Amino acid sequence: MSASCDSDRVTRQVIKNVLAKLQKEGEGALVRNGITEIHQALLDPFVLLVDFSFSLTAGFAKHPHRGFESVTYMLQGGIIHKYFKGHESTIKAGDVQWMTAGRGIIHSEFPEEEVNNGLQLWINLPSIHRMIEPKNLELSSLEIPRAEKDGVEVKVIAGDSLGIKSPYYTTTPIMFLDFTLKPGSQTHQTVPESWTAFAYILEGDEGVFGSLNSLAIQAHYVVVFGPGDLVSVWNKSTSRALRFLLIAGEPIGEPLVQCGPFVMSSQDEIDMAFEDYRNAKNGFELAKSS
Repeated sequence: MSASCDSDRVTRQVIKNVLAKLQKEGEGALVRNGITEIHQALLDPFVLLVDFSFSLTAGFAKHPHRGFESVTYMLQGGIIHKYFKGHESTIKAGDVQWMTAGRGIIHSEFPEEEVNNGLQLWINLPSIHRMIEPKNLELSSLEIPRAEKDGVEVKVIAGDSLGIKSPYYTTTPIMFLDFTLKPGSQTHQTVPESWTAFAYILEGDEGVFGSLNSLAIQAHYVVVFGPGDLVSVWNKSTSRALRFLLIAGEPIGEPLVQCGPFVMSSQDEIDMAFEDYRNAKNGFELAKSS
């Protein structure tokens, strides 16, 4: 799935733009919700995309999860992650945390520094894998493969690009690429034809997606692509870099119900997850002791 300009490929066109508006959440947290419940069917297998920052007095205290996987990618500062099986670590700028909630995990997330910014992506699990054992993997920025060619730099968090392949996999197959395009440069990234694909723009205001004559799209927009097997992006700026995430995944095509920290296949399963957490059982045994 490395970058290509093969004339036999079909370029994906933009079918929807969604502005992730800045809003307050709780005490001291600012978030941009790039994927919400209304977009879940369109963006299967993705459940949520949150662009977040905290003040030092904010964060997420002890809370449960079940039924999905998440990728946390820090852009600035760091967050302290405590996983209630005795594991504590700090995810710093450029680092990635993969977390499989599976049948149940309990954790907390708090900022390490006053200036911090990160992204968290929730990925659905097929019903047959929803109750797998939880796990946690953290990668430092230096462990993430990267490549650079013709004014295009890419960090390959999942999938492959420019001949570089990530050795890390999620249960639901995905691609997660962090592109930076210098002024005047372009990239053409292959994506499996059957997969859902979207971009989230981090920096820049003259990025053109899908076709060269399209209108430029600014930072903090989610750009949803239609059918095809190639994503083409141009940076039309003469002075400013364009940075965006290209994310794609294999659709699951099953019922999904998301309520708070749980992602399940039915409302009955959501109710059971809350009951299990209240009663500290079926994956939440540490709820009372932690």
